[in-house]
Amino acid sequence: MSAVATETVVLRATDITKRYGGTHALKGVNFEIHEGKVTTLFGENGAGKSTLMKILSGVETPTSGTLELRGEHVEFANTVDARDRGISIIHQELSLAPNLSVRDNIFMGREILTKTGAVDYREEDRQVRTLMQRLEENVEPSTLVADLRLGQQQIVEIARALSVNARILIMDEPTSALSASEVEVLFKVISDLTVSGVSIVYISHHLEEALLVTDFAVVLRDGAIVATELATNIDLEWIVANMVGRNFDLGQPPAGMTGGEVALSIENVKVVDPTNSERLVVDGVSIDLREGEVVCIYGLMGAGRTELLEAVAGRTAVVGGRVLLRGDDVAGLTIAQRIERGLALVPEDRQRDGLVQTMSVGENISLASLSSFVRGLFFSKPSEAKLVRSQISDVGVKTAGPGAAIGSLSGGNQQKVVIGKMLMTDPKVILLDEPSRGIDVGAKAEVFGLLTRLASEGLAVIYSTSEVGESLSIANRIIVMNKGKISAEFHALGATKEQVMAASGESVAALDTNGSHS
Repeated sequence: MSAVATETVVLRATDITKRYGGTHALKGVNFEIHEGKVTTLFGENGAGKSTLMKILSGVETPTSGTLELRGEHVEFANTVDARDRGISIIHQELSLAPNLSVRDNIFMGREILTKTGAVDYREEDRQVRTLMQRLEENVEPSTLVADLRLGQQQIVEIARALSVNARILIMDEPTSALSASEVEVLFKVISDLTVSGVSIVYISHHLEEALLVTDFAVVLRDGAIVATELATNIDLEWIVANMVGRNFDLGQPPAGMTGGEVALSIENVKVVDPTNSERLVVDGVSIDLREGEVVCIYGLMGAGRTELLEAVAGRTAVVGGRVLLRGDDVAGLTIAQRIERGLALVPEDRQRDGLVQTMSVGENISLASLSSFVRGLFFSKPSEAKLVRSQISDVGVKTAGPGAAIGSLSGGNQQKVVIGKMLMTDPKVILLDEPSRGIDVGAKAEVFGLLTRLASEGLAVIYSTSEVGESLSIANRIIVMNKGKISAEFHALGATKEQVMAASGESVAALDTNGSHS
């Protein structure tokens, strides 16, 4: 990293390698973190970013190589050891305990005690409120994490990292579930931290967003660093070219409208806010989706996108209106019955709602369609194995095989497993809530290409997104939601970013300051 040699190095990794059996995750990586600066690590899923960060934060130990903290050789025994030396990490996948309160999650394992040795809940509450005020999030310390929306859970994860007063803070996809306003607040916090001398390592698949905060850019590809540069000398094209060695786009909107039959009718649907029975999070939404059509629902966090899709899939109750699947009302049907009828949902939070971490890749893929392998009183393992292998190939999952641990896959490949699982149920309509959350530009292009192919085969596809660029990619139509209602509808070929953003209630000027609006 000669381009930044004049800055004070607080942590240096030299010739770091990491092997998992036959997998060579890191190959002689040299990486530096500079005092009071933001170093952004770019790379595709599976490039080795999270592995390197786990080594720097004490989660993993390197197979070979050395670490120097302020010029002294160090070996971290665990995360507590690294934390005690001033290094904290915000993990890409949330590591919260949902059955505990916000306060208990933030102070887990390092509770504040009174002179008598009891937990000082009053002081913990005070500190939590201060953290939440700093992050501009109105969450009570006693609130159960399970009762929070995904974006709020991400804020709690960030608050926990800030609470230890780390001098080196690693942020692995910290904005993947945040709204545009929450991202803006986080960037203010990052600015304040660096002014006070805190060093930050930042990882994000939202490339434009990352450019706004970074001082130094480092690109990791296939376990090796391929480029380093000052942020002032790079642009988006430089990042993409070094990340993947080729340019990606998410596809183009279809030239014409599909003439297929109506596969899904959402008629004046209303859904109540689970935290406030007096408020509707979905208020009279109507959408018709045809066979072979791709419809995008665009909106900011809180627009009602997730709540609408979950209600259609049967995860939450519809209090008004109705949902028709190929003309039949699905009211009263369970999630499993809707899946059996051909309606499938790929949820926003793949870790919590889409995957079982203790199961293999193959077991996850076949989980939703196990009944189809029952022959009389027996379960046909050969039939399951054959279809699982076919599905892994069909959706392009990069894995050592069906028996591989699901946790061994990158985020993009895990997302393809969730999609493959739902495709195994032979759906006629597939709903995808933020299908690109936490995956890189290459994996995102593969997922969107898969959706385009599915639509060409007659499947009706509806996906939600809070990234305006994604809304203009492969959809026939873009439906914009704002505060639970449809605020506009566009044919994708004629729509502009400015029109879509304005309809969502987002300032058009924000496009220049908040990038992709995660």
